[in-house]
Amino acid sequence: MDTDTAEGPELVLQGKFADAATRAACSQDSPPAEDEGVVRIPVSMVAQIRKACDAAEAAGPQL
Repeated sequence: MDTDTAEGPELVLQGKFADAATRAACSQDSPPAEDEGVVRIPVSMVAQIRKACDAAEAAGPQL
């Protein structure tokens, strides 16, 4: 969690950059903004991401 942003709290994720073909496919459905990218996150991280999302949601406005 990054709680020190002008836009408010944000969840920060780390992953491998997607290859060109994956980025192109994703861009067809949802073109990324200039400051966004497409990353790959292994399925083994789902439980940890879920836990982080639950903690961020529970903290809500307190952040």
